[in-house]
Amino acid sequence: MGMTESFLKAFDQPDEVREFPHGKFEIVHIADTTLGRATYQPGWKWSLHNAPIVGTSLCHAPHTGTVLSGHGAILYEDGRYIDLLPGMVFHISTTPHDSWAVGDVPYVSLHVLKPHPH
Repeated sequence: MGMTESFLKAFDQPDEVREFPHGKFEIVHIADTTLGRATYQPGWKWSLHNAPIVGTSLCHAPHTGTVLSGHGAILYEDGRYIDLLPGMVFHISTTPHDSWAVGDVPYVSLHVLKPHPH
């Protein structure tokens, strides 16, 4: 039998941090996987705070993950609306969408990103 390796990392010491107005995205690479923790402050809205940086009016990226705390909302351009609440597991498609933090506490979610290349 081969030895099984274990690794521990903490989001408090991420491998990468992407900061933007009213939010941040902390990235950790571990065991061929990349995870991201998104923290959006009250008042954050993708179309207001991220669109000018990305250059599109709505987000086109897919997102798969789970809500850790707070309340998020998604509105697809076709009118579909989704509430994201703690404990929910989500997959947001590439259909253009807006998102925002609801209420007066930060919205925090964990995202499974593409596998980390060696």
